Amino acid sequence: MAYSVSNPPALIAEKVGGSGSVWLYKSADDDATVNGASYFTNGVPLGMQVGDIVLVIDTTTPKGSFCFVTSVSGDAATTAFGAVS
Repeated sequence: MAYSVSNPPALIAEKVGGSGSVWLYKSADDDATVNGASYFTNGVPLGMQVGDIVLVIDTTTPKGSFCFVTSVSGDAATTAFGAVS
């Protein structure tokens, strides 16, 4: 499947000081799909920034994953597994 702007990630904790925000995203897409380049096509207008945590819930499997925003380009945000340096 593909990301739909009608099902955006929800901001569940805003950035405080130098820390990142925390987002929750639930969809039928698996975490490998969600971690595709520029998956969140409207991530920047939503407020996503590099270093933010995204809790990804795959409603098909079901399972959950911790991902991080690793880059933003134009309006899009990209996530990946692992630590942010």
